[in-house]
Amino acid sequence: MAETSGEKPTNGAKISSDLTLTSAFCVALSSLNQSVKLYSDNPADFLTTINDAKIAWVNCTVDDIEKGGLEIVKALGIGQDLFRSLIVEAPSVYEDEDLELGVKIPVIRVYDLEVTTYPLVILIKRNLILTIHTKEVVRLKKFARYAETFMRKIPPDAPWQDKVTMVLYRILAENNERNFDGLREIEEEADTISKDLMDPTTPRQKLGVEIYRMKHALIVYLNALWNVLDVLHSLRYGDAEIITDDPALLSRLEALAMDITGQISLSEHMSEVLASGLEVLQSIYNNQLQVLNNRLTVVVAWLTILGTAVLVPNTLATILSNPAYGLGAKDVWWYSGLMVVSTVVATLGAYLFIKLRGWMPKNVD
Repeated sequence: MAETSGEKPTNGAKISSDLTLTSAFCVALSSLNQSVKLYSDNPADFLTTINDAKIAWVNCTVDDIEKGGLEIVKALGIGQDLFRSLIVEAPSVYEDEDLELGVKIPVIRVYDLEVTTYPLVILIKRNLILTIHTKEVVRLKKFARYAETFMRKIPPDAPWQDKVTMVLYRILAENNERNFDGLREIEEEADTISKDLMDPTTPRQKLGVEIYRMKHALIVYLNALWNVLDVLHSLRYGDAEIITDDPALLSRLEALAMDITGQISLSEHMSEVLASGLEVLQSIYNNQLQVLNNRLTVVVAWLTILGTAVLVPNTLATILSNPAYGLGAKDVWWYSGLMVVSTVVATLGAYLFIKLRGWMPKNVD
């Protein structure tokens, strides 16, 4: 059954029973300049109110936009071809058919660096603005709470194009504001990564994965913002008949576009900071590899010195032990001296040679 506030809806043609509506409501400014808000499980119930209204906003939450949305636009008398042109795979769409206008913009949600976008379909027909979205999109609830007050503030003698633009601006502004919260979520995660970068005990594998996730989240977020910006530019400069020509109202759309441009600049700056973080991480890897390489070089150098210290006297001992030299007990002193001197000279010579060649790292740590 329908729930009403200020007026009882008149039943229209029932939509398909296969359609599952999570909720639907209508906020309208009547011909008597009174605001009214209606709830129903059948958007066709709003037709009498819409026909009598100077401006009306209908919001429908569905489980499936393609199937449910088609039923809704059919019930409310909006072109089905226009709706079909909006539910393509493109993240944002702008379609102007003179008497009707349709746009699709992404709704951005960020949770734990997972950026998800949902479509928000907006269709406009003279005095009606229809928004269709799935249940994941809840940001319009805030505007819906104060929509009646907002409708009463619309000048009753303003052209209908001005009224439509005012309501459309408010919906787009609400979506922008909530979209910008996503960057705040990403910044909070970036602070956590910065803390991990300062900790030398943080595993390199963990840092690499976290920085990649952050970079990927920013790319998806930036793409969604660019898509919203494209739609705003089309609305501002597309010369649609349904959109106002009032410079003051058009400047509001321009202000929304400027806000998005600022968010894009902040996101790109954060992306540059992350790129610097990757460079720092690479420098850390290179330094660690250099330290390891220096340690290996020291080991090899000392092994070379020790090998020389053993090899030279061992070679002399092997040669002089030949019976041809006939060494006896009387030769023990000079023979022992020769072994000691050859060991010292060979060791010192090997050390000085390695040192002069620069093969001995100065700083190992």
